Amino acid sequence: MDRWQNRVAVVTGASSGIGAECCKDLVAKGMIVVGLARRVDRLEELKAALPADQSSRFYGRQCDVSVEQQVIDSFAWVNETLGGADVLINNAGIIRRIHLIDEGNSADILNIINTNLLGVTWCTREAFLSMKKRKINDGHVVIINSIAGHGVPMVPGYSLNMYAPSKHAITALTEVLRQEFMNKATLTKITSISPGVVNTEIFDETSPEIIAGMPMLRSEDVADAVTYCIQTPPHVQIHELTIKPIGEKF
Repeated sequence: MDRWQNRVAVVTGASSGIGAECCKDLVAKGMIVVGLARRVDRLEELKAALPADQSSRFYGRQCDVSVEQQVIDSFAWVNETLGGADVLINNAGIIRRIHLIDEGNSADILNIINTNLLGVTWCTREAFLSMKKRKINDGHVVIINSIAGHGVPMVPGYSLNMYAPSKHAITALTEVLRQEFMNKATLTKITSISPGVVNTEIFDETSPEIIAGMPMLRSEDVADAVTYCIQTPPHVQIHELTIKPIGEKF
């Protein structure tokens, strides 16, 4: 991680779960971290919980990545305040307990697409434009994908609705971005990390995953994988990394 000391990482969906753990891990390893999330109070709590030397290198900013202008404004702030992003962790994502054939589900379907796919697209575009403008040639974009981006697990009584299609699109997007980065003659890396079920606050005691006692990863496990991927040598690009908890059945 030596080459990332005091360089800037932007983490989306930073208020809880994987995003919060990524923020804590990266700032502990010497990076300047900007956490983007809708819940600014949770970002303030995260900053307050950090040791003083790390807290000074953490910045929280309210941003809904599904709103393009908020993304543009947030990355403009990073450019003006901190000099620009060198690493982007696209973690923000949502899932909704709906069926595609339900009545009146349009808002949920659009929210999933706007957050899980378009949000990643807006953030990656703005981060890359910043890198290009500053002639940063060793940046890294990480996307938190899902095993549902490579297949559609069958869970009794539960539908992966528009979540699985949105993550399949992320798998394709990762390859498109790899090609675009390469065609721009940069050494910018792109990595998709696809975890199985992760125990985050999207689950409660009524969730099918909890009721069924499914094996789950911890948010820290995924944050560890992010750090592993961004500290590879300049000639090594981990394009896809799949992580499953022991005993996962799909």
